[in-house]
Amino acid sequence: MNSKHPMVNLSSFSPIHFLFYSLVISLSSTIICGGIETDHEALLKIKSLITRDPYGALTSWNDSLRLCDWSHVYCGKRHRRVTIIDLSSQGLEGSLSPHVGNLSFLRTLSLGNNSFQGAIPQEVGRLSRLCRLYLYQNKFNEVIPTNISGCFNIEAIVLSNNELVGSIPKEISSLTKLSFLSLFHNKLTGGIPTILGNVTSLELFSVSDNELVGSIPKEFSSLTKLTFLSLFNNKLTGGIPPYLGNMTSLEVFSLKGNPLGGTCDNRHKTGN
Repeated sequence: MNSKHPMVNLSSFSPIHFLFYSLVISLSSTIICGGIETDHEALLKIKSLITRDPYGALTSWNDSLRLCDWSHVYCGKRHRRVTIIDLSSQGLEGSLSPHVGNLSFLRTLSLGNNSFQGAIPQEVGRLSRLCRLYLYQNKFNEVIPTNISGCFNIEAIVLSNNELVGSIPKEISSLTKLSFLSLFHNKLTGGIPTILGNVTSLELFSVSDNELVGSIPKEFSSLTKLTFLSLFNNKLTGGIPPYLGNMTSLEVFSLKGNPLGGTCDNRHKTGN
């Protein structure tokens, strides 16, 4: 371990002080080692549910190497805990283990362009430090977990090109740092939650190629940072909100393939 502790003059310590100091150092080391063991176990559980690994991406995930030397795993320099898993485009098949929720220092989970299926585990909501969740281009086919709201530091959620069902969780509205929400090409139903208008940090909102109904929320007029709005190929009705033409931040929006009716400002219209 490379842990550094402050220098102290032990000669000035009473026996009680010395005992207390030793206990603190010992406890700190135990917590750090225990955390690494938790990460180690979680990664092996993740590996155990992957049924196909054609490129050998997980070959190094074993006890012969230190955890932070495993391929596609990155650790923090100070605490040596897992902060990034990048297994994108590795041809992996299987399901995502709920033990991913035990990687408490994880900041980026990138599993895009594989063949993961089944559920996105509810335990993802325990990753309070998570900033980026990239699960695009897989075969996840259950609902988006509502407790994703527990990832309160998250900035990007990319779940596009899956087979997700159910509604867009209104709980996403509590994610005050979220700037990038991409859910296009799934099987999502219901309406666009009006409360998402509270996520004023949003810069991109893409839900195209789903089965969404209802109207475009007027509350979206509060999204003053929004530059990209993609809603095409849904079942949205109720007309095109006039405020869209007045959103100076909006550079691209696409609404075609919806029975909306009305017209919009051509400055912002896209053929995508």
